[in-house]
Amino acid sequence: MGTTSRPPERPGVLRWVGYALGGGLPARYASWVLHDTTTRTWGLRHVARALVQMSVPVVLVVALVPAPAWIRLMTALGGLLLGLVFSLAYMAETTENRVKKAGYPPGTATAAREQAARVRERQEAERRRAAAARRAARQRARR
Repeated sequence: MGTTSRPPERPGVLRWVGYALGGGLPARYASWVLHDTTTRTWGLRHVARALVQMSVPVVLVVALVPAPAWIRLMTALGGLLLGLVFSLAYMAETTENRVKKAGYPPGTATAAREQAARVRERQEAERRRAAAARRAARQRARR
């Protein structure tokens, strides 16, 4: 699927919650899924999806476990932290699976993130060269 000049169509809140819980999205959101898993903030987006997924068991533990509130809250916090550790450990695989569900070949998200990183590195190198050239010009002007 090629790149387009217009931004990808975003899903509504309910569709996004379903997507965050592991569901698929209709084909018209495929470019958004790729954007979601490859943009510069893809890690933060992954954590947001993970928190939505973990909110269900956390709420159930806090609301339904027959124990003092501090035990329920500490249990929920421990589960949340453990869930985040596992979620971060499998972040790349999870995002690749989401992209695959959207109809892209396996490895697309990783390749897109690597390409974007190379572009950012080239831009940063060019910015540094330009800054060095400006400094050198100022130095020559002072002499």
